[in-house]
Parts: sequence; C-alpha cells; structure tokens
Amino acid sequence: MFIVGIDIAKRSHMVRVINLEGRTVCKPFSIRNSCAGCNALLERLRKLTNHKSEFLFAMESTSHYWLALYTRLRKEGYQVVVLNPIQTSAMRDILMQENKTDEIDTLVIGETIRFGRYKASSVPQEKLLALRELCRNRFYLIDMGSDLKRKITALLDQVFPEFESQFSSIFGKTALAVLRQYPTPEKLSRAQTGKLTEVLQAASNGRFGEWKATQLKELARDSFGIPDCEGAYSALLLMYLDQLQSLQDAAAALEKKIAALFSQFDSTLTSITGIGPVLGAVILSEIRDISSFSSADKLTAYAGLNPKVKQSGDMKSSAVHMSKRGSPYLRRAIWMAGAIAVQFDPMFKAYYEKKSAEGLRYMNIIGHVSKKMTAVIFAIMRDNKIYEPVLPAA
Repeated sequence: MFIVGIDIAKRSHMVRVINLEGRTVCKPFSIRNSCAGCNALLERLRKLTNHKSEFLFAMESTSHYWLALYTRLRKEGYQVVVLNPIQTSAMRDILMQENKTDEIDTLVIGETIRFGRYKASSVPQEKLLALRELCRNRFYLIDMGSDLKRKITALLDQVFPEFESQFSSIFGKTALAVLRQYPTPEKLSRAQTGKLTEVLQAASNGRFGEWKATQLKELARDSFGIPDCEGAYSALLLMYLDQLQSLQDAAAALEKKIAALFSQFDSTLTSITGIGPVLGAVILSEIRDISSFSSADKLTAYAGLNPKVKQSGDMKSSAVHMSKRGSPYLRRAIWMAGAIAVQFDPMFKAYYEKKSAEGLRYMNIIGHVSKKMTAVIFAIMRDNKIYEPVLPAA
C-alpha cells in the first residue's frame, strides 16, 4: 500500500509517496496543476504498481485549487482523501515540524493518513464546493447592492433630502416605484397627480392614494435639495436603481439554486431557529465536515467568534472583541442566525435577556449569542439530530 501525499498550490503541486512503514519511496517532486501534470504523476506511480487499489491519495482542501486534481483522480478510479488543514496541523505538532515547506507538508499529509488521524468525509466534495461558491457569490451580490444603496441615499440627501421621511424605507417597493418615475423633486413636482396616484396605488397595493401624491408634489415643490444640474443626479439615480434591481434579481436567482442544492444534503441545520435554507447552506458549505472539529470551541475559533483580549504588561483592555479569524462567511451566517433567534426562539431569547440584565450592549450580547449558536450548530451537525430548545430552569 502506498500513500501519496500532495501539497496543493495554484500553479503546481508537490508530491511525496510513502509506504505503510513511513519510508519515502518517491522523493518529493513537483507536478503542474494541469492535465499534463496529472498524466505525469500517474505515469510515475505506475512504475511502482499498476494496481490502483494500492494507492491512497491525500491532499488538503486548499482554496479551490485541489478540486481539479481530486476530480481527475476519482474519475480514474483512485481513492482520494481530502483533509481539513486542522487535521494536518495536529500531525505537524506531533512531528515537531516547525518549518513549513512544500516538501515537509507532503510528509505531514502522508503521515496524517498513515497514523489514521483523520476521518474520511462521506460528503460529496464537488457539491459542497459548488454550494460554497453559490453562497459566497450571493454575499458578494448583496454587498454590492448595499454599496449601491449607500450611493443612492447619498444622492437623495443632496437633491431631495425630504423624500426619506415619506416612506418607512427608500428601498421599499413604493418608494422605489416613485423614484424610477420621478428621480428628482423637479420631475416629481411637475408630475400629473392622476399618474402619480396610479403609481402609488399599484406599488402599495392601495395603501397610498391621491392624498399621498398631493403630499409628495408639495414636498417636492418646496424641497431644500440642490438643482439637478444638467440632469446629472437623475441620470445617476436611475443608473444605480437599475443596477440595484439587477443585483437583487441575480441574488434571488442564486438563492433558488442554493436552496435546491442544499435540499440534496441530509442536514438538520434548518431545524434551528434563525437558520433557513440559505444560511444553512452557508454554514454547511463553510464547515463541510464537522468531524474535523473535536469540540464546539474549535468550531468557534474557526468561525472567528472566540474573544480576543488585548494585554500589554500589566495593562489589560476591558473591551473584548471577536478575533475575526477563520471563515468570515461562516461568522456572518452564524451572527445573522443569532440575531434572528433572539427574537423567536425561547432559549436564545432568555439568554439575550440574561445578558441584557447584566448591562451588556446589543452588539456584545449578539456576540455571546453567536457563540451559543455555534455550540448548538456543532451538536446538531455532530449528532445529525433535530434541534430542540432547552429552556433554563426557573
């Protein structure tokens, strides 16, 4: 039996082959991350044996660079194990390898397999990676949309500062319908009352009528905003509104794909209050294999939700902040889930009220809630069970 340890990189990979006694039978060599490189690797291994069952490949899940080689090896009929860097880090400590080089990493990966200090994941890696890409790019679209909202708000503050007070949100359906038709107070003040009323009634499902149209026209006529010089502001507003709609449509389309793909996994994450299919997909795709984490504290550290205390000499900061290391996507999803759970889940709500009674501020409380949420997620994923809130004793 031969163990093929592969240290993954973007352009090329380092390979080492060891036997079950730990002896290196193929000194570390480099292959290109390409078809030619993979062919060269397999040709070299055939000199050892033509029996594919005699090889066990192992690699770390480094970004997305491992996937092409992993897919090709699986297609060729080889057994491949994808390791979480946390697993190889433990082996590095055992081997006392303080230096980190590609050649040493191949040994660490191979020894991790040889000593059995890993658990092979039964989760389909390709689908998990696809799910992770969908989730991360959805966040990207949402963040771009948030940036556009800030730009739109800044423009309105200049040309029509009174508009914001007329709606619960300038990005609600009714407010956006008005802005698309009348992006500046000059255009709104000249609008036909009947046409403006139709726009308001259609967008608000009859909530707003002619009275609102008259109110908006009067407000626009006396606006303190600056003039729309050469139509610059209306052009920018309309352009940003179109872009915002496009981003929102794209995000909605991704959410449908995410929910459909997430449903293929046997996950009980959505039984947790505050976690729907989208957040569940983010959490699952970022954690991937819960067996990679020996405790909830390890998962908390991976999400960057563990506290970071600043200390210098005898001086110790009284403010405790999150370390923000690890996966920012996982941290964001857990934080969002926690913020929802404190509103609707009796256990999290009681925990929130307890921390609030201690005098903590909202953001600090949600930080504590997020750590508690991480512990719940760890238990639910580890045992693959349905979440049931546990209320504290009276």
